[in-house]
Amino acid sequence: MRLPVPFRIGVGLAAVVCSSALFAADALTVASPDNKLRLDFAVGDGTLAYSVAFNGKTVIETSAVKVGVDGEDLTQGVESGKGESSRHNEKYSWRGVHSEAVNHFNGLKFPVSQKTNNARYAIEARAFNDAVAFRYIFPGDKQSRVPDESTMFRLPARSTVWYHDLGGHYEDTYDKKEVGAVGADEWAAPPLTFKLAENGGYASITEAALVNYSGMALQADGKRGFKVALGHKHPISYPFRLRYSNDIDRVSQPAPITGTITSPWRVIMVGRDLNALVNCDAVHNLCPPPDSKLFPNGMKTDWVKPGRAVWKYLDRGANTFEEMKEFSRMAGELGFEYHVIEGFWSRWSDEQLKELVDYSRQRGVGLILWKHSRQLRTPEARDEFFNRLANAGAAGAKIDFFDHEHKEIIDLYTTLLAEAAKRRLVVNFHGANKPTGESRTWPNELIREAVRGMEASRLQTRAVHNATLPFTRFLAGHADYTPVHFGARRGDTTWAHQIATAAVFTEPLLTYGAHPTNILANPAVAMIKSIPAAWDETIVLPPSEIGEIAVFARRSGEKWFLAVLNGPTARNLKVSLSFLRGGAYSAFVVRDDPSEPAAVKIENTNVKPTDSFTMDLAAGGGFIARFESTR
Repeated sequence: MRLPVPFRIGVGLAAVVCSSALFAADALTVASPDNKLRLDFAVGDGTLAYSVAFNGKTVIETSAVKVGVDGEDLTQGVESGKGESSRHNEKYSWRGVHSEAVNHFNGLKFPVSQKTNNARYAIEARAFNDAVAFRYIFPGDKQSRVPDESTMFRLPARSTVWYHDLGGHYEDTYDKKEVGAVGADEWAAPPLTFKLAENGGYASITEAALVNYSGMALQADGKRGFKVALGHKHPISYPFRLRYSNDIDRVSQPAPITGTITSPWRVIMVGRDLNALVNCDAVHNLCPPPDSKLFPNGMKTDWVKPGRAVWKYLDRGANTFEEMKEFSRMAGELGFEYHVIEGFWSRWSDEQLKELVDYSRQRGVGLILWKHSRQLRTPEARDEFFNRLANAGAAGAKIDFFDHEHKEIIDLYTTLLAEAAKRRLVVNFHGANKPTGESRTWPNELIREAVRGMEASRLQTRAVHNATLPFTRFLAGHADYTPVHFGARRGDTTWAHQIATAAVFTEPLLTYGAHPTNILANPAVAMIKSIPAAWDETIVLPPSEIGEIAVFARRSGEKWFLAVLNGPTARNLKVSLSFLRGGAYSAFVVRDDPSEPAAVKIENTNVKPTDSFTMDLAAGGGFIARFESTR
């Protein structure tokens, strides 16, 4: 083993004020600013462990920290040093759930040493009011070393968990189980969401700032524990998509890292209710801010705007140049900002591409063009592709088929985002892993897939799936579900449910699955046209419950939307409008038609914040209303 150089304490954070008063002299504890959430580390018998508590109740039981380098376990026979504390408080522009993120935390950084081999490293931890996180830093110079990890997350007894395995690589449906019923060796793709017993709150486990490292999945031990497994240990979900016969062998090899090894953050989001989880900023807070040279106004840089898109893939239509011209025309008629075109565009000449770009731009529509990631593995290939898009004036790229989380693929994401940013191009990743806050550093990542979305034509049980996603997969960040379909793909959901998904799912690139002619012909087209791709504020309302019902109030500017996704059980629901802020409002309402799932009822009314809406929701039904002030 090549040993790291000794850790030196005192590496500060930008804009951080040290405060030894936050912690006892030798404590390895960090508490949230509101003092309700605690992350505790302890060394006992030379082993390193941690635990998490919220409002005095256990969220993560005492669990082993297990990390190593070059095959050596560096968490046995260890001693910890005195911690250095910190605090930080800032706000910055964001995109998706709300338009301003709050980055307020207390921090702790402490050295760990292992005398047997003179290994020294650091653990850095942060506690927000709604999350805790920690990571490992192994100092080094130019040597190449291989990190590994099997840290445990042990959940309290009688917790209820929602998870899916790695089938389809982040594109599967969720199981709901009591944690004790999860079998040994079952896989869970983060985020892993769980509800504590006795109304103790909710939590979700994922990672943040995945850079220069392999991605994390979780593997159950059958005893309420979930163990970290890095990318080379994940099951290969799509071997039939790997072009070369040695690809499976290559991505199953450990990934070396040169110089200092900094792991991603291990994140546990915690809240008393689902609203706290959905509004948690921790994942992107833990990522670096964007380069001001590439993004002079950060998330508000003019060429990285969110928007709605048309897309010819799921709902008939010809793959021709003239048909795509018509799609751009209809995108303009809908007021949508983008048009996503699959790979058949590559058969067009540069002149045709430029013609369509110019035609679309005249209608306020930018083109996003598809490419297989396999064709972008060399600098020359990337230059050719991105230069062609930039020279034609395209808005961005949709890049597909990554399909695993080995370090080489994680590195490729970063390279693609950097090359696209240099040319002022936005990016949509498909066949991808879960987001880990990348769009804070790279605002040109408008969205990525990593979700069982509308492309899954055989998913007939969409009601429970759709009512689960806002509280599981979407906690990691944006997801390209490509929502809203009025045909058989909608499965066991109604038209009103389908339209409401566009307002509940967080999709800064909101790509509609339905053919634009079907959108324009729908009785609710006025509602669809008005749903934005990003939000200023989000409130998750009762009686929201994972897999059963999602009730969201979301604000864009002065307009509020109330959107409901019902699960598989019909119900009568009464929702208070107290989220509205004073005065009177006009309401445009789209409801289920009780006699026909493939129809909607439209109504217009006037309401006040003291009013409530009563709705009869079909099994798999939905509801959406738009409120505009009449002051």
